[in-house]
Amino acid sequence: MTTSPFHEGERAVQERIGVRERLERVGPRMVRDFMPDEHRQFFEDLAFVVVGSADRDGAIWASLLGGEPGFVRSPSPRRLRVEAVTLPGDPLDANIAPGAPLGLLGIELTTRRRDRVNGLVERASDGSFELKVDQSFGNCKQYIQSRAGRFAPVAARQPPVREGALLSNDAQRLLAGTDTAFIASGSRRAARGGSEGLDISHRGGLPGFIHAESLDGATQLTLPDYYGNFMFNTFGNLEVNPHAGLLALDFAAGDVLSLTGRARVVWSGPALSAFTGAERLLQLRVDAGLRWRGLLRDWSPPEWSRQLLELTR
Repeated sequence: MTTSPFHEGERAVQERIGVRERLERVGPRMVRDFMPDEHRQFFEDLAFVVVGSADRDGAIWASLLGGEPGFVRSPSPRRLRVEAVTLPGDPLDANIAPGAPLGLLGIELTTRRRDRVNGLVERASDGSFELKVDQSFGNCKQYIQSRAGRFAPVAARQPPVREGALLSNDAQRLLAGTDTAFIASGSRRAARGGSEGLDISHRGGLPGFIHAESLDGATQLTLPDYYGNFMFNTFGNLEVNPHAGLLALDFAAGDVLSLTGRARVVWSGPALSAFTGAERLLQLRVDAGLRWRGLLRDWSPPEWSRQLLELTR
């Protein structure tokens, strides 16, 4: 009998939506415990990856790692090696340790291609780590804005601005204007690896798709969840572990915002009516954050996702 690639939380959400039987049939073909050659080459050609990690207290963060193409290498189908210095002040630096779970998303904005790799750190040293691959799978191109640009290594050495639970006006402006974000989440027993672990996924929308409001001294973010691949990796994690991280990019100003907090899913109700095309909502109550200035440089205006434009018609 084939072992399910999905943990208890993912299976519970798939059951709720009515797709579990289908996903159990096709899941083992979609989610592999090794990287196909085309995925290995894709990661080696990338100029940046997005990483999900967890700290000692269980808080989950989403981080950005960049470098010249080749900074990521796959020496074998079950190994991924990354040589990149983390951003100053990024919790990722302390979170990378032997045995630690990580979720990696490789994304190429010019082509809208994205592949995901989850696993446990085997070796780590200053500026590099090697991941044992537990899960490897691709995602469709939906909701990704196509654009081209680069990162600024000088700006990457500048310390971040720290954000509290109640976000600053600058952070809220960034969120109001972004069209590209990433959500990091983890299962209940992420350190086990295998079908458990950490995961990071893309979230895209037209500017304004992330709503921010102040509630009891903290900022609560609400994001729409559109029609997708039905694996429910993020929502399955949130079913058993509310900790989550969000990374939002401001390509115009060049700023990068990373937030950590606790999240929940809104499955139904009148709140969905404020988000055209949303099938569910994700709400994140912010605990803390970091904002780096001027990290993104010379990015072209977005070519909007066809799926997003169809949602607004």
